[in-house]
Order: sequence, then C-alpha cells, then structure tokens
Amino acid sequence: MNVVHVPVLVEEVLEFFKHIEGVFLDCTVGLGGHAEAILSKIPNSVVVGLDVDEEALDLAKKRLERFVLAGRVKLFKSSYVDAAEVLKEVGFDHADAILMDLGVSSMQLEKAERGFSFNRDGPLDMRMDKQQTLTAYDVVNSWDEENLSRIIFEYGEEKRYARRIARFIVRNRPILTTKQLVEVLARAIPNKHSRNRHFATRVFQAIRIAVNSELENLKRFLTQVPELLRPGGRIAIVSFHSLEDRIVKEFFRNEPRLKQLTKKPIRPSESEIASNPRARSAKLRVAERV
Repeated sequence: MNVVHVPVLVEEVLEFFKHIEGVFLDCTVGLGGHAEAILSKIPNSVVVGLDVDEEALDLAKKRLERFVLAGRVKLFKSSYVDAAEVLKEVGFDHADAILMDLGVSSMQLEKAERGFSFNRDGPLDMRMDKQQTLTAYDVVNSWDEENLSRIIFEYGEEKRYARRIARFIVRNRPILTTKQLVEVLARAIPNKHSRNRHFATRVFQAIRIAVNSELENLKRFLTQVPELLRPGGRIAIVSFHSLEDRIVKEFFRNEPRLKQLTKKPIRPSESEIASNPRARSAKLRVAERV
C-alpha cells in the first residue's frame, strides 16, 4: 500500500531548529517526514527516531535509507517515555533538539485493519503498538458504562451525550467492527450533523487515547524533558487536539528550566491546509532549555 505522508508544519519546525546542530530526538518518527526534512536541511544533524509502530518504522527506514547508510539516523521501536534509555544506548547523554508529532499517521488512518478510522470498516483495534494486549475491542466490549462515559467525557470532550453514548454501547454489545460502532453512535447521538466534524470523531478519539495511554505517556515524558535537553536545546511539539495542547502549554509555562518561544501556538497556513487538510487542527509549541 502506497501512502503519501506529508509532515505537518515542517517549515515552521525547521525555522526554530535552524541554528541547532547535533542530536535530534524524534520521539514519534512515524513515516519519517520531519526526520527527512531535518536531515536534508540541517547540516551536521543526527536523528534518533523512536516509534512503537513497527509498520511505520519499516516505512521510515525505507524513506530515510540514504541517511541510515550514512550513519546519520538510528531508528528504534520504543516509546518516547523510554527516550533516555535509548539515547544512552547509542552513546548520547543529551539531545540538542526534541520533536514530537502527536498525530495519527496517514498510514494508520488509511489501513482499515488498524481500526483507527470511522470512515473505513475494520476490526476495533486502534493500537499504535500492535504487540500490546489492550485493544479498542476490549474497551468497547469490556469496560463498564461508568468508565466508558468517563473517557468519552474527558478524552473525547463530549460534554453533552457521554452518558447516553456509553449506555448505547453497553446495550448493543458485542460490537465487533468500526462500522458497527459508528452505527451505534448514529443512534446514540441526537444532534449528529455538524459542518466541522463527523459525529463519531470524539468517541473514536476517546477510545484511541484510552487504548494507547496517550495523555499519561505525554505527561510522563514531559517531566523528563529538562534532563534530556542540553542547555540551549529546543523542544517542538505538534499536537492535534485541545487535551494534548493544554498539557504542553501548562508544562512549558510552569517548568522553570524551559523558556517558551511561542506565546501562542503556531497554526498551519491556509495554503498548507488546502494542500493537506489533515493539518487543519495542528498546533505547534516550542520551548528552549535555559
């Protein structure tokens, strides 16, 4: 399957990194778009790329083959919460720059069997790391109504219908596929029609976040950042929903060893959104180690 992956806010990221040389820690290397831009545009850069998705890593390795052969990129199947151990493994005490792109990749969304998309019929999976045991099927079919309501309210930011949606899910079990879940949600959500988002967006987001412990892992990693970055080093984080952005904003604001370089998040230009609609919700925040 050929997937064209276009990295989001790549020029803006490069602008903040342009005076930095050395070790770039790409915490979510994905299909290698940002890493390729860094290696191509920034001399004397070495990228240590992490991802828990083996399929993504295989595609990144092919995309970055010329840099792998030159010894300028090292890829690891690893969560970013273990970044310190990976850096030590390759002989680095610190990173000169850190990049995180917290979005779901094009490959993950387009492959129905991964179960990330409500637009494609596939099994309820949603695992970034296919070796982990917890799946979306487990969440949908095993979690009680109270916990389902909680994650839909908190992670999906569905303030109005969270309890109703959870009740409909429990009553219609077993739910085996993404299509079946969408059909249940269509009955559960009274006001389905919106110009801005599909009615299933929030629930799918909530389940995916729960399956992959996304917010907990982000918080765990951020506490490590001041020790991972050398003084003068920079961290750039691209987020795609308000929960992630809020966590990043508060951490950058309250961590005395970091200086915010973006008072407000940087958003994609109209031309980027036109060429890559998935960039629409992206927000970039950058901070520097003082």
